[in-house]
Amino acid sequence: MATRHDIRNVAIVAHVDHGKTTLVDAMLKQAGAFAAHAAESLDDRMMDSNDLEREKGITILAKNTAVKYHPKDGGDAITINIIDTPGHADFGGEVERGLSMVDAVVLLVDASEGPLPQTRFVLRKALQARLPVILCINKTDRPDSRIDEVVNEAYDLFLDLDADEDQIEFPIVYACARDGVASLTKPEDGTVPADSDNLEPFFSTILEHVPAPSFDESAPLQAHVTNLDADNFLGRIALLRVEQGELRKGQTVTWIKRDGTMSNVRITELLMTEALTRKPAEVAGPGDICAVAGIPDIMIGETLADTENPIALPLITVDEPAISMTIGTNTSPLVGRGGTGKGADAKSAVKDRKVTARQVKDRLDRELVGNVSLRVLDTERPDAWEVQGRGELALAILVEQMRREGFELTIGKPQVVTQVIDGKVHEPVERMTIDVPEEHMGAVTQLMGVRKGRMDNMSNHGSGWVRLEFVVPSRGLIGFRTEFLTGTRGTGIAHSIHEGHEPWFGTLTTRNNGSLVADRSGAVTAFAMTNLQERGVLFTDPGTEVYEGMIVGENSRSDDMDVNITKEKKLTNMRSSSADTFEAIVPPRKLSLEQSLEFCRDDECVEVTPEAVRIRKVVLDQKERGRTASRAKHG
Repeated sequence: MATRHDIRNVAIVAHVDHGKTTLVDAMLKQAGAFAAHAAESLDDRMMDSNDLEREKGITILAKNTAVKYHPKDGGDAITINIIDTPGHADFGGEVERGLSMVDAVVLLVDASEGPLPQTRFVLRKALQARLPVILCINKTDRPDSRIDEVVNEAYDLFLDLDADEDQIEFPIVYACARDGVASLTKPEDGTVPADSDNLEPFFSTILEHVPAPSFDESAPLQAHVTNLDADNFLGRIALLRVEQGELRKGQTVTWIKRDGTMSNVRITELLMTEALTRKPAEVAGPGDICAVAGIPDIMIGETLADTENPIALPLITVDEPAISMTIGTNTSPLVGRGGTGKGADAKSAVKDRKVTARQVKDRLDRELVGNVSLRVLDTERPDAWEVQGRGELALAILVEQMRREGFELTIGKPQVVTQVIDGKVHEPVERMTIDVPEEHMGAVTQLMGVRKGRMDNMSNHGSGWVRLEFVVPSRGLIGFRTEFLTGTRGTGIAHSIHEGHEPWFGTLTTRNNGSLVADRSGAVTAFAMTNLQERGVLFTDPGTEVYEGMIVGENSRSDDMDVNITKEKKLTNMRSSSADTFEAIVPPRKLSLEQSLEFCRDDECVEVTPEAVRIRKVVLDQKERGRTASRAKHG
């Protein structure tokens, strides 16, 4: 086997917010990817190019970049291809694709928080792929850092995941990615490494421990499609890793599809990544990560092979979906009328509104092209589809993206995807890791008890914080975050990861309070809100347009209550509408899209438009709901 020493392929994997993207930024700057005068004006987190990624501060899509590193000894420049992967298990499909492109991984761990559930998730995937690991302890300058303990926890995690002898002999780098400093010598807790002022030790560790791509010189062309992109001029772009042979611009190759059929296609454009831009290239060799255009229907996991001797590479497999929700067209009375609901005023703003079933289906089909961890199934209704994914966050991100593109949707309550194993129904379970101050431990244990959570582990680091580990059914976590933040006064940190399937846990009742439901259409009045606010928590502002069946608040009792929130103050000859001094209106609680999905009960759904998120009853008519409830009660 021959080896290419001028290239290294490495993925950076970590838990959410442990500093992957910041580290990649520092590597780009120090490898001279940008001119010195431009580096000053660069944004932070350059790899998080998506608007939602910047807003939420998380990586959603796996992206690749390449830096040219010039070794200190003056040898030839070496190209380091870096894949920045998401840290959230909901985007696990992106992680699995990223790992299929590389020869080693850098496992990034926060020097204070230590390994967390998503660290376990991404490390398990790397070990399954037999990839060598470099451990990087980041944020050593945190005042609460505990470097020795975190390194020991990392070793424990490797042993727990059955790492073999070669994998557990990993090098350790200590870094402060924000300052662009790395060292092989352990610094004191809470300090930046003192024996270095750049990332040189990190680069040299990558060159030493990441294997160079090896290939068979006589083997025919094989290139694996690992990701897709689009360009206004070139159309669909396929990102590939060339496993064997050479890929050239203008070359005719055999395209082996997922179903095994083959056809010959021509590579019209070949692009290679340099820093954050793709530049035209003539040839890509074994181990190169490149992009090709000219194949309009190519899909992830397919192979480009030699026309004389086409050999397919294995398809990329991802974990089974755990959560599903129904996505359909907007069926509310305010459909197509903008956020205010006032028809004529809003028409100019809603010209390109997407409200038909065909538009929604086309958009979901487009999402399937680039997202291998999603599934779209037909339902009994022609205008609604069941969308299955890894977790609530992944599905909420999809809905948020569609909403920003002008879609109006009705979203059903998230449900779990069950499996029948040995004749019994099994449901997905999650491993939940919770860090809370000691005084809130009782509240968290009580919350988990209601959700049938089983405590697996409890540790106290002596800093006033406790780490609790629970195994809990996935459906018990739908709606958990909001109550958790309330119960811990916003101080708790909770992370979960899919743990497998266990027999059905039985019925769960997580939301004790009913809903306040509008009983007629109209605009919300301050007078009605003043009288209703003692009945529960309201969700709407004065002047908001509502309709019958729309949920305007949370009842303080367990049953639903139909209310008139559009009631106006009657005028008499004795007093005017403005004569009385109103008592102060309590500010309404504004629910985000994720919170609205969590709030839903089985007979409720969420209406999503570009301007507004509303919760409503599935059956809007008050009398019809009453008849349905009566029939259910009497069998």
